[in-house]
Amino acid sequence: MSAPRLPGVEACIIDLDGTMLDTAGDFHVAVNTMLAELAQRHDLDCAPLSREQIISFVGKGSENLMRRVLDVSVPPAAANSLFAEALALYNRHYIAVNGQHVTMYPEVREGLEALKAAGLRLACVTNKPHDFTVPLLEKTGLAHFFELVYCGDTFPYRKPDPYPMLQVATVFNIAPERFVAIGDSENDAKAARAAGMRVLTVPYGYNHGQAIQSVDSDGIVSSLLEAAQWIGAAPVQQVGSVA
Repeated sequence: MSAPRLPGVEACIIDLDGTMLDTAGDFHVAVNTMLAELAQRHDLDCAPLSREQIISFVGKGSENLMRRVLDVSVPPAAANSLFAEALALYNRHYIAVNGQHVTMYPEVREGLEALKAAGLRLACVTNKPHDFTVPLLEKTGLAHFFELVYCGDTFPYRKPDPYPMLQVATVFNIAPERFVAIGDSENDAKAARAAGMRVLTVPYGYNHGQAIQSVDSDGIVSSLLEAAQWIGAAPVQQVGSVA
């Protein structure tokens, strides 16, 4: 095993949507089902949104997602008055489809297994609400990897605020500089940097439709397994070697 590029890591904080799971399908179905019902209730002309549009809105919590959706779907004067109703409809439709249109990114399970086997402590910190997050982790078989799961409604503050990250450090009793946060967006990187943690980013997630190369991180890794290799928790496969 080669020397780790990020030595001294004792714990990892890992994002959910766009990092471990591709949940865009669930967002797409729930948002457009909500829009169709809202249009029927209020005699509105709400065209379905594309998967790409919705992905660009994901990452800052359900409330922000609904505001962005309404901004492009209904007249400006109606957006505020319909917000509470739209959010309630969306929550109901999302719970109904949660996990049905989700795929796990490559080498997620292998990466988590390597990190756990190396003795690292793991937490999942996401801006997704608790009622969506916990069932999804259970359904996909990922829940048992994490000692802590903090969601978008666990605290008054969410990423990019560092508060949830610092709470993990407090509970684990590990200094922030001994953590690495792994995520797909600037929210993950900003929260980790503000908490004094190192950051690895993955290139396949959402990041509000922006290029991940513009995000301040210690490196871009192709998968959670490669992240484990950077930390020294998994052997590096040599080019041309036989597994």
